This record gives sequence, structure tokens and C-alpha cells, in this order.
Amino acid sequence: MKREAVLLAAAQVFNERGYHLTTLDAIAEKLNVTKPTVYYYLSNKEAILCECFRTGCGVLVDAADEIEESELTGIDKLAAFMRKYAEAMTTDFVMNVVRLDLYGLEPEMQDEIGELKSAVDRRFRTYIEEGIANGTIAECDPKMTAFAIAGALNWIGRWYQPDGPLQPTEIADLIVERLVEGLRSQ
Repeated sequence: MKREAVLLAAAQVFNERGYHLTTLDAIAEKLNVTKPTVYYYLSNKEAILCECFRTGCGVLVDAADEIEESELTGIDKLAAFMRKYAEAMTTDFVMNVVRLDLYGLEPEMQDEIGELKSAVDRRFRTYIEEGIANGTIAECDPKMTAFAIAGALNWIGRWYQPDGPLQPTEIADLIVERLVEGLRSQ
């Protein structure tokens, strides 16, 4: 639980300041602990960032796994995943996935994070392809459509404010409705 607290505090500070302006001292300060306490749970700032990304992408992959088991049509799977993705984009760990600039990180970490993001992108493409195949989604380029959807949903993580007028579920419903209607076959 303490390790998870360190990760959550780090995710919050990364979201507030950005990765490059975040120090381990700032993470420790947010937790009211010493920097060695942070080091006890994770070896360095890059390791913390990578774990935050794993956690954030894990939320999205878990949501996709749950949908994968359903008997929904392609467009309904896509809509369900988009809704879960949009709601998750309002959480600290998933915001990290889109808010942070990864340049300057070790190549191995960039590769790992790139693979985590690609796994999520593949889910969007799979649902789009299923929808085209079963006639619930109009003919389109699955890759470009997935990029457009992810781009729209990722922006939630940039502008969302917890004290704003809409709750995460309301945001998800509004955005998913608009995006899905543009894809539905006639």
C-alpha cells in the first residue's frame, strides 16, 4: 500500500509539473516523507514514471479485456471501450499516459512505454475492424480512425478539471455519443 501511495503521489506531481520538472524531493514532500523513503520503494524517477505508465495502461488494457469477453458487436465494443477510456482519462495514472513527454528517457523505457501504448491502440483497431466486418461501422481506415478516436479521448486528460461542471461519466457519454454516431453505418 505504501508503494502504491508513492506511485499515486508521483502521478499527481508529474501531472502538475511534468516529468522533467518533477523531483523526488517534490514527490516525498507531497507524501510528507523523506526522499530515502521514496527510494526504498522505487529506485529512481524513471522507474517511478515507468510504473505509473504501466498502471495507467493497465487500467485501459483491463477495460479492453473485460469488453473482449462480451458478445457485443464491433461498434458496441468500440463504444464501451471508448466510454471506459474516457472515464479513465480523468484519473491520475491514465492522465500520465498522455500528459508526459517521454523524450530524454532511456531508450529501453521509451520502447516499453511505446509497446504499452501500442497494445491499447491495437484494441481500438480490432473493434473498428470487427465493426466493419459485421456491418455496424461504415467502411473506413481502421488505423486512422483509431488515431482520431484516441486523439479526441486523450485530450480529456489535458483539459479535465475535477471541479468542472461535468462528471467523468457525463464527459464520456457526450464524447462517445458524438464519435460513435460518426462511425455508424447507415
